[in-house]
Amino acid sequence: MPEIKYTNLDKTAAYTKLKNLKKAELKNILKADRIKRTSIAAGGGLTYNYAAKQAADDVIDALGELSLEQQLIQKYMEILSGARMNTGEDRMVLHQLTRGQTVKPVAENGSDIGAFYIEQQKRIAEFAGKVHRGEIRGSTGKNFDTVVQIGIGGSDLGPRALYLALEGWAEVNSKAMMDALFISNVDPDDATAVAASIDPETTLFILVSKSGTTQETLTNQAFVLDVMKKTGPEGLVPARHMIAVTSQTSPLASSDEFLDSFYIDDYIGGRYSSTSAVGGAVLSLAFGADTFEALLAGAHDADVRAMEADIRSNAALMDAMIGLYERNVLGYPSTAVLPYSQSLSRFPAHLQQLDMESNGKSVNRFGEPVSYSTGPVIFGEPGTNGQHSFYQLLHQGTDEVPLQFIGFKKSQRGFDLEIEGSDSQTKLNANLAAQITAFALGQDSDNPNKQFNGGRPSSLIYGSDLNPEALGALLAHFENKVMFQGLAWNINSFDQEGVQLGKVLAKKLLGGAGDTSESGKVLKAYFDLLQG
Repeated sequence: MPEIKYTNLDKTAAYTKLKNLKKAELKNILKADRIKRTSIAAGGGLTYNYAAKQAADDVIDALGELSLEQQLIQKYMEILSGARMNTGEDRMVLHQLTRGQTVKPVAENGSDIGAFYIEQQKRIAEFAGKVHRGEIRGSTGKNFDTVVQIGIGGSDLGPRALYLALEGWAEVNSKAMMDALFISNVDPDDATAVAASIDPETTLFILVSKSGTTQETLTNQAFVLDVMKKTGPEGLVPARHMIAVTSQTSPLASSDEFLDSFYIDDYIGGRYSSTSAVGGAVLSLAFGADTFEALLAGAHDADVRAMEADIRSNAALMDAMIGLYERNVLGYPSTAVLPYSQSLSRFPAHLQQLDMESNGKSVNRFGEPVSYSTGPVIFGEPGTNGQHSFYQLLHQGTDEVPLQFIGFKKSQRGFDLEIEGSDSQTKLNANLAAQITAFALGQDSDNPNKQFNGGRPSSLIYGSDLNPEALGALLAHFENKVMFQGLAWNINSFDQEGVQLGKVLAKKLLGGAGDTSESGKVLKAYFDLLQG
């Protein structure tokens, strides 16, 4: 195996070649036969299709050459093998290991880390089973029927998106064990609204903080404890209504304020933590441990498929490389994620953090400035609602925005009604097919207001239905896409220094530390405006 080299994108021969290739016109290349031959199995029963992308065979060939030149699969294998690929924090990157070993055991200080993750999943499964059977109850003797996760960022966005995505499936398949709610924002209105909707006697809280010192999370914990003391009956013991997901070295791990603690480590970044105990606890309590295990199986399937060296057989790699082509050659600054499934209503928000926190970098993995664009702006909403919102700009605006559609053949809940010759799911998929076609091919008209130039690129990820395996594969597909793009750009997708500065300033301000610098005066002036 050749020695691994880390090279900036603009120093590669394949990128130079790519820039000299002509952009394909969608009106010329998007034919029915292209749709049939541009599909790649993505895992979990999902398929990725790139027919409506402005990439003819010569561009795809060059993207494959770029992948080989940047050694993307070899670097992915390094990640899976436990190399310290998070250079900013000198850490391994092991979120794929939470859903199954792919190449070899990963160990540190003689400890098998994969076995540690399996142990935590097993402990969570046993705990959830005891809660569901009524063996673990609230302090007043009532069974738990609601779980509330308290966390922020990756401790909220991913688990919340996954819970909402499976809520309908679970109801139909008799997997709905407990209702789940989430508190994330330090805005007191968030915690107040959740607290007003629960019964403290039957609610189990999950406090999620890897460090055990996250300001927003600990503030919301204190808020919840105060509410329980004020609204709960006599005899309510808050410590018997709360568990923690944290690191083994955090102050929460040894606290007697929790029924139990489940562990994560520094090798799992927050935005990549949904398949660790961070997502496992709430999803296992809400839907049962077997549902979470099925999600992990779908994610593992996608991870294994991402090891394929041939770009035409690797959905995540193809998605990543076409996205890079759109960003760095075609110059598109943003990407819209458009799921035609109401259950995926919060999935774009999770992908926003995943992509923008990972690849929103302007220095390479060695801390040196790069001279090319990196991560795009990510946004999105479910269809068909978005069609009546921001699609106008997508169709006829001055900026061209690549689109990533997600669709399913069947609805989750199964209930539907035929109206005017078709049911609602058929109408939904007709709208999805129509949007892809309209964006790509447009419409000519003598009326400028009705002129659609087309040429707006999109991809489609589709499957039979949104079940746990499909959801796990969908999650892993985008995680691996982001990873491949970061490797191709030669940046570190696994740290997030940009998150820290605002936290430091807020802590300094709240701590009363005087700062006579100009920035300190500006900070105080804005704070005074808000506090009155």
